[in-house]
Amino acid sequence: MIPYGCQSISADDIAAVDGVLESDFLTQGPAVPAFEKAVAGYCGAAHAVAVNSGSSGLHLACRALDLGPGDSLWTSPVTFVASANCARHCGAGVDFVDIDPGSWNLCPQRLAEKLERAATADKLPKAVVAVHFAGRPCDMAAIGELADHYGFAVIEDAAHALGAEYLDTRIGDCSHSRMCVFSFHPVKLITTGEGGMVTTQDARLARRLQRLRSHGITRETAELENSEQQELGHNYRMTDIQAALGNSQLHRLDEFLARRRALAQRYDRLLAGLELRGPEATPGSAWHLYVIQLHPEQRRAVYDTLRAADIGVNVHYIPLHLQPYYRRLGFHRGDFPLAEDYYSRALTLPLHPRLREDQQDHIVDVLREALQHA
Repeated sequence: MIPYGCQSISADDIAAVDGVLESDFLTQGPAVPAFEKAVAGYCGAAHAVAVNSGSSGLHLACRALDLGPGDSLWTSPVTFVASANCARHCGAGVDFVDIDPGSWNLCPQRLAEKLERAATADKLPKAVVAVHFAGRPCDMAAIGELADHYGFAVIEDAAHALGAEYLDTRIGDCSHSRMCVFSFHPVKLITTGEGGMVTTQDARLARRLQRLRSHGITRETAELENSEQQELGHNYRMTDIQAALGNSQLHRLDEFLARRRALAQRYDRLLAGLELRGPEATPGSAWHLYVIQLHPEQRRAVYDTLRAADIGVNVHYIPLHLQPYYRRLGFHRGDFPLAEDYYSRALTLPLHPRLREDQQDHIVDVLREALQHA
């Protein structure tokens, strides 16, 4: 099977993990703050807070903003469920903004129109989660301007976008947001097995995130011998084992990005002339995913043919408003037609640093044959 995504583990990665296993600290030791410092420095953020998953990071970001019952969060319908579930875990409502048909990201123009209507009805969101889908940065300047005008907080969901670049900065510097959340799942840009990170420029938010990830407990009161619980938190800590792996992987991130970008450009050349639409060219993309668009009546047959050939194509994602859980909250087919049209055509081709060019040639050959018979 050629997987759509796959980790790359080096001898240095293994040695870094072995070093922690032979140390005095498997968790709550020095590896986590070292990894946090490295990610913050790479992204250009003042603070980074490590957590045990990207989903946990999104939840903590919402908690840090005091999102709760009576509040609402808006996001794109084309994303993983965690981008919206984070609000539901806080008791808040969720709504969606349809996508831009070119970038497949949340559309700033549609966001502006929806905000204008919401302001009239006094139903503005407390937060908007801007998802950098497939590694392609959202139009953060436009979203940030709307946030300033309407008074909502922006959380970047950068699970796909570590290393992506936007307006001469790196995603994660939070130039246009309050916080930015990364994922280190094995199919992502770097891996810690499971894990995530929240970056921010706000020291107060960073302290709140640190407290919430560890049961709501603080050790900042110098005169107290024992720790003190300030609020109800969670056990969302990252282990030193994971952090050591992540820090080692971070040294190879630029190499990973260069390989992904080269493979994406090669796909562009190999797929030219086929009856499909490739992804929009974006120089700053981290290229977590390479998604093509097919005719809706061909998509299932092409998917089945490639899967039968042991090519691990995938579909990212069923629009969230069509998921059974969100349908039960009152969403319906037709609510976000551009997201639904995207989904009916989407097919994700394998793309990861370990993908060989002969494997890529084989993928395209099978795809070409499948399109001829679909």
